[in-house]
Amino acid sequence: MDKKQSWWQIFFKAAAVGGTMTVPGASGGTMAMILGIYEELIEAVGGIFRHFRKSLCFLTLFCAGALAGMALLARGVLSLLERYPVVISYFFLGAVAGGIPLIYRQAKIKKITWQVLFWPLTGLFIVYGLASLPEGLFAADMPSLSYFLWQFLGGCILAVALILPGISVSQMLLMLGLYEPVLTAVSRLQFTSLIPLGLGAVFCTLLSTRLLGSAMERHPRPTYLLILGFVLGSLGELYPGLPKGWELLFAALAAVAGCQLFSRLSRRAE
Repeated sequence: MDKKQSWWQIFFKAAAVGGTMTVPGASGGTMAMILGIYEELIEAVGGIFRHFRKSLCFLTLFCAGALAGMALLARGVLSLLERYPVVISYFFLGAVAGGIPLIYRQAKIKKITWQVLFWPLTGLFIVYGLASLPEGLFAADMPSLSYFLWQFLGGCILAVALILPGISVSQMLLMLGLYEPVLTAVSRLQFTSLIPLGLGAVFCTLLSTRLLGSAMERHPRPTYLLILGFVLGSLGELYPGLPKGWELLFAALAAVAGCQLFSRLSRRAE
């Protein structure tokens, strides 16, 4: 990110990211990319030990905004999803589509080469590969060494969803069989049972952000093309099916509105 963002821009963009993360199938990373805060977030997490004070200030503000967004937007968004699931899903489809040109421009593609096809396809395969993991793979009841290792590995996979655009955190928790156990543990304040999962998530988040930040700096074109594949993969997760009757009109209007809104937001973020 070349231009510095004000604290209120960071807070409200983080709120939008947090609100998006509560929607099954929607990716907070994609929203962060569309809003132009993704690179700064990766730099802050990856540089937490090198630029501790600066990174800590940014991450504290970002986490506060994300939590506020989850608290304020989750109930309203989920309520709308329950009443108008197809229309709201098409709004998010339009929003993701509206941010795709930003990622394409970041890749600075001048001509069509094998990379332009290879890296997006690789991103697509990764998204659908994670989506095809057996449901409940990391759910376990008996505390043991194998339980600790499985939960730690589950945390590592969850970190991928936290960092990479196009992969939904809530959807990933559902696929791993961890959605209900995590929510239950949080609601009952039983945080000790989440320690293995948290350790895996923190460890792999720090590792993956450093790798991703380095890749963005040294190999920007293939990295952004790979991210483009992740984002394209998220469209399949969001697609609710073809609307019928009058719902078709409202879904089309919602998709256009989402596309126009986030297309303008992504242009301002450049």
